[in-house]
Amino acid sequence: MKILVAQRNPIVGDIDGNTAKILESMDQARAKGVDLVMFGELMLCGYPPEDLVYHSTFIDSMELYLERIVKASKGLTVVVGLIRRNIEEGEKHLLNSAAVLHDGHLLGFQDKWLLPTYDVFEERRYFEPGTKTRIWEIGGKRIGLIICEDIWQHAGYVGYTRYGRDPVQALVEHKPDILLNISASPYQFQKPDVRVNVCAKAAKTLQCPVVMCCQVGANGQIIFDGYSVYVNKKGELCQLGKGFAEDAMVVDLEAEACPVPFEYEPMSNLLSALELGVKDYFLKLGFKKACLGLSGGIDSALVAYIAAKALGPENVLGISMPSCFTTSQSQKDSPQLAKNLGIDFLEIPIKEPFDTFLHLLEPHFGGKECDITEENLQARIRGILLMAMSNKHGYIVLSTGNKSEVALGYSTLYGDMCGGLGVIGDVTKTRVYDLCRHINKIEKREVIPDSIIIKPPSAELRADQIDLDSLPEYGVIDNVLEGYVENYLSIDEIAEKYKIPQELVLELVQKIHSAEYKRRQGPPIIRVSKKSFGVGRRYPIVQKWL
Repeated sequence: MKILVAQRNPIVGDIDGNTAKILESMDQARAKGVDLVMFGELMLCGYPPEDLVYHSTFIDSMELYLERIVKASKGLTVVVGLIRRNIEEGEKHLLNSAAVLHDGHLLGFQDKWLLPTYDVFEERRYFEPGTKTRIWEIGGKRIGLIICEDIWQHAGYVGYTRYGRDPVQALVEHKPDILLNISASPYQFQKPDVRVNVCAKAAKTLQCPVVMCCQVGANGQIIFDGYSVYVNKKGELCQLGKGFAEDAMVVDLEAEACPVPFEYEPMSNLLSALELGVKDYFLKLGFKKACLGLSGGIDSALVAYIAAKALGPENVLGISMPSCFTTSQSQKDSPQLAKNLGIDFLEIPIKEPFDTFLHLLEPHFGGKECDITEENLQARIRGILLMAMSNKHGYIVLSTGNKSEVALGYSTLYGDMCGGLGVIGDVTKTRVYDLCRHINKIEKREVIPDSIIIKPPSAELRADQIDLDSLPEYGVIDNVLEGYVENYLSIDEIAEKYKIPQELVLELVQKIHSAEYKRRQGPPIIRVSKKSFGVGRRYPIVQKWL
């Protein structure tokens, strides 16, 4: 048997367009002499569809388009993910399913058993868990079929819940010849090879090969990195789909399959994820052009690079908005960076509007000393200018705040927090530096000027300001973020693990919670870590835990 693993990039809600991709892959399968073609989880409607599933016409459309796919399946077996109505008893009216089609007929459905409701997943909100499993006898093969999460618990990688059933174990008595898993598994930094381990565990338990078809592409804040997997019955990786790109991987079960390594470079993968996140966000929303504030700092430099790669430099505008506090070095670095990247560049000084606001507000400030109010005023003037350019020319404004700043609220509402997409809001400050050094290494030239990388980070909102005036070292902040936000360690555990004074850990954790109201009003953030401040994290704004 030959299997075409159709690793495709669906758009949520574009059932017509997704169907076209499905039919195209089916034609590819015929051309390659393939027996079975499999698609990712919820390929027909795109993942995650969220509350679109509550619209009956959304489900009706899937039923209609499935009929079209069934008719087109002549000479093939097709496994495609979709949502269907639950016609049996149960709490929820919908099921997350895989339809199995063969030679123009619908053979039936396999429903997803394990419905994750943690982090970015909310499936139990919408779907009823499946209860039955079966073997599909096709082409002389006994095929087991499960959906995404159904394979993860067996390998011990589900840490947020304890399911009462194990779909992999349930298949043992059926003795399948091969296990198929259709998946929509999001990208996470330094974790793309985990899926291989997950498949390997199932293969060893069932003593059969495992093929996992993964989704690729970005839908909103969530990135799917591809890397579909084929492991033999020993759990050895034999084939791997492309990362961050559509692919049509053909698996020949009768051919001798030699083990292959899974080699990847974490920083290059992270860049690819961020670029794909920006590219698909614009493409799927129907936008082409982006603008951002170029401060001469390292964060805006990284975002400008990612945008130029994702959208093309001709579609990116960097806007420098110097004030009386902007250093001469930053004023040199901004145009140099734009030149290096080949993006458009514009300078709009903000001294005049800043002075005007100060004059306007002076009678109402009651003679109080200058403080953070005047600093934030500059940031908000810049936000006004960026949004004006967005409105007038159709740009999406890219927010340049990093995860460390987002965590502590070291940013200005309606100022540098404005924008349509937070590109690096899930990338810590220390990793921002790592990425910029990596960019110059892989580009084999000084794309991001060294003067940007080596200068002390500063908002440049007052004379001689640097971030260390207000914050601890970013290495300390980022260790606390890893411990508290990503791994839920206690303050004592963080202090002991990272050798940070307990009082400082407590202070930083309190700042994280205090900034919750700001984050609720910020732009959507591309998720690349174990726990993002964007999708998947829910904390009350008003609380007294700390």
